[in-house]
Amino acid sequence: MPAAVDDVRTARRFDGFRDLVSHTFAPLRVETAAPGPFEGRLRTVDLGAIRVCQVSATPHEVFRTPALIASSDPECYKVGLQLRGPCLFTQGEREAVLKPGDFTIYETGRPYAMRFDQPYQQLVLMLPRSMFRLPGNRIREISGRRVSGAQGVGAVFSALLRKLSEQFDAFSGSGDARLADNILDLLATVYAEDPDAPAVERRPLLLTILSYIECHLSEPDLTPDRIAAAHYISTRYLHKLFHEEQTTVAGWIRERRLAHCRHDLRDRSQANRPVSVIAAGWGFAEPAHFSRVFRAAYGTTPNAYRNA
Repeated sequence: MPAAVDDVRTARRFDGFRDLVSHTFAPLRVETAAPGPFEGRLRTVDLGAIRVCQVSATPHEVFRTPALIASSDPECYKVGLQLRGPCLFTQGEREAVLKPGDFTIYETGRPYAMRFDQPYQQLVLMLPRSMFRLPGNRIREISGRRVSGAQGVGAVFSALLRKLSEQFDAFSGSGDARLADNILDLLATVYAEDPDAPAVERRPLLLTILSYIECHLSEPDLTPDRIAAAHYISTRYLHKLFHEEQTTVAGWIRERRLAHCRHDLRDRSQANRPVSVIAAGWGFAEPAHFSRVFRAAYGTTPNAYRNA
């Protein structure tokens, strides 16, 4: 993902707006048949690794096609929160009408379309897939589904993003990584709590197992055999449960431990704790092993990540 831009750009010609959104998000086909002059405005700022974009424009349509995906894919998830005007969003066979306050999550690696029939404003979050880890096909089950901004945890998340949009100028793009972590945590809670979600969280046994893993991540001896025994199932059946979600037991444990380590390395209140102590606190007994897997996951060393 490009570096922080903290930029405001206005396009009063349609072709300028089309080029602007393709450069900011990912290659897109943008079309308009609306009569009269066109105007679009885009503001961007980076919170850590999350790019936040505030976009407003007169009516148009946006298409992310298979050919454009083949030409370039930033491998991101995007969250679109409608601030003003309606949006018709389509990805795969799912279609959602977003009204102000509503939001949805979707993938840059799959075709999608958005139609804006009225002047609108939308807040878009772009986050690397590695930052928002979902088991297996979970993203396919939730992408393009409308989440109401009027009730439950969705209302809390919607209110946070609307306040972020109102205070856009207050963020520097360099010192707000902890806010990004909070946004990601709340976003994960939204989809864990969503009562309409047909995925892993509604499977009682797997939910119990995931909760058990989360409670014991700090213990180096957290193995598949131990987890299976604690739930009175065979290790083979445990692996089958995770295989159905297109992940593995060891992979899930490693990802959750890394996520907690990443959070602690960003936490200024833990700046005096050595990296090795943080790693050991989340079950990584060997510093060299921790450094290798952290670099593989995030593209940098733990020390460099903390210093940045």
